[in-house]
Amino acid sequence: MKKMSLTKQLVYICVLIVGIIFVALGIILPKELLPIYEENIYNKLKQSLMFIRTVDDIDDIISYEDTDISYIYEHNDLILTSQNIYDVVKKYTDDIINYTTDNYGKIIFKNNLYYYYQITNAKNETILSITNDEYVNTMKKDALYTILLVTGLSFTLCSLILIVWSNNLVNDIIILKKKIKNINNDNFNITLNHNFEDEIYSLNESIENMHEYLMNNESYKNQLYQNISHDFKTPITVIKSYIEATEDGIESKEESLKIIKEQIDKLENKVHSLLYLNKLNYIKEQEEQLKSRTNISQVINSSIEKFKLIRPELIYKLDIDEKEIYRGTYDMWETIIDNLLNNFMRYAKKEIKITVKNQKIILYNDGENIDKSIIDNIFTPYKKGLNGMFGLGLSIVKKTLELLKYDISVKNVKNGVNFIIK
Repeated sequence: MKKMSLTKQLVYICVLIVGIIFVALGIILPKELLPIYEENIYNKLKQSLMFIRTVDDIDDIISYEDTDISYIYEHNDLILTSQNIYDVVKKYTDDIINYTTDNYGKIIFKNNLYYYYQITNAKNETILSITNDEYVNTMKKDALYTILLVTGLSFTLCSLILIVWSNNLVNDIIILKKKIKNINNDNFNITLNHNFEDEIYSLNESIENMHEYLMNNESYKNQLYQNISHDFKTPITVIKSYIEATEDGIESKEESLKIIKEQIDKLENKVHSLLYLNKLNYIKEQEEQLKSRTNISQVINSSIEKFKLIRPELIYKLDIDEKEIYRGTYDMWETIIDNLLNNFMRYAKKEIKITVKNQKIILYNDGENIDKSIIDNIFTPYKKGLNGMFGLGLSIVKKTLELLKYDISVKNVKNGVNFIIK
């Protein structure tokens, strides 16, 4: 592939356009304008005959010395010409009159082109005005010179403007290229000074937003890794401590096994959560799963049966349209509802209410209102929530719903909290 800058390409294009214009003006335009020039010459020849119509004007014909137009008078065998006939018609002979057949036109006489106009009166006297092609050629040259001059100057000026503009555009593109190359480099800082809110400006804004997103994402990932490490380290430390305590005889074997099992269950749940988050990226590419449809009432009833065992004292109030169908698989909706109810298990006091109507799901618990400083980031992984709790559950809910093209929001209400899916 040939390497060539945009500015150089534009210069070549300008040169090519100039060549095309000059060819068009030098060949095509003269042919198109020729009928106009000829019409002018015929009008000129016709007007010149207005005062030379009879034999009485013979003296005027003979003495006429116009260098552009000559005159020929013909009656029977008598032929008279103006004195400049040899200046206008090269190698003139009387038989030129035989070449004229119409009232006006053009003839080739001894390899030269001539234009004529003739009038025949009632006495069968013919008076003919004739000129060569110098007038037409002069008009063609003058018009072509003017057109080429104006066009050339105009195009040259336009080309210079285009080249300056393209050079600025290329410089902007080079800056954007550098910004893209260093998009994940937090130390790279270069500003694009662009005066117009156009596509270049929009592209620069997009690159800036992407740079900011990547930097924030990098910071978020680092924080996430730290939180995951801490989250995994705590149960591992507890397990290790109880093993050592059992070996030293400080704790009984039964008590240690009970605590160790609890911590292993916690670790297992965290691993499953992380694996599911990673699985969501894979599901994005599985169109069949996203095309699936699920009866949400079945999912909710099944999940409630599981969570009743955890806190049997809670009251569940359901207002569900059993015909409601939602995008996504049964497993995906089970994950969503289970994580929400698992969250409710920690905060609900006495009551959980679930309403499903008109493609809208409202899950209510009568726990404490969520602090305003927390509510905006409640779906962010490992963001601390009420009572210092943090984890991946609500983040999994948010990402799964986004994948299914649904939205979830949280709203504090009187005596509780609403989670709204629509």
